[in-house]
Amino acid sequence: MLGSDYATQTCSIARALEAVGERWTLLIVRELLLRPSRFTDLLRRLGISRNILISRLTKLVDLEIVHTVNYAHNRDWNTYELTDKGKDLFPIISALMAWGDRYAAPNGPPAIFEHSCGHPVGHRLVCQTCDQPVSAETIHAVVGPGYRPSRPL
Repeated sequence: MLGSDYATQTCSIARALEAVGERWTLLIVRELLLRPSRFTDLLRRLGISRNILISRLTKLVDLEIVHTVNYAHNRDWNTYELTDKGKDLFPIISALMAWGDRYAAPNGPPAIFEHSCGHPVGHRLVCQTCDQPVSAETIHAVVGPGYRPSRPL
C-alpha cells in the first residue's frame, strides 16, 4: 500500500505530492487562483462535501498555501486567499490544464487563461536561460545540492 509520507525520500516531487497531491486540493487552488473565495462559494463551485473542503482548507492553511481574511468582524466568516506559496502553484495548474486540454477535452478546452494583454497565455515551458522550448527529450537530471541518498548504493 502506498503511504502518504515521503519523509525518507529525497525527491521534491514526492514531497510536493505530500502537500498538494490529493484530488480536491489542486481543484481548490484552481478556484483560488481565479479569485479569493468564501467557504460557501468554494462548496458550491466545486460540488465538494463540506467535511472534505474543511479538511483540505485546514491543511492548505497549515502549510501556508492559503490564508484567511475575516470579512465580517461580528462573525467568524472568512475569505480564503492564496499566499505567495500558493500562487506559485500556478505553473502546475497550467501544466495539468494543458495535458487535460490535449488528452481529456474532446470538444476543446473548457477554459482558456488569458493574459492581461488580452491574448491566451498558452502553456509553453521554456528554458530560463536560453528561452528555448523544453520537452522530455531535451532535459536530463543531475544531482542537486539537496541530494541525499535514501538508501545505500
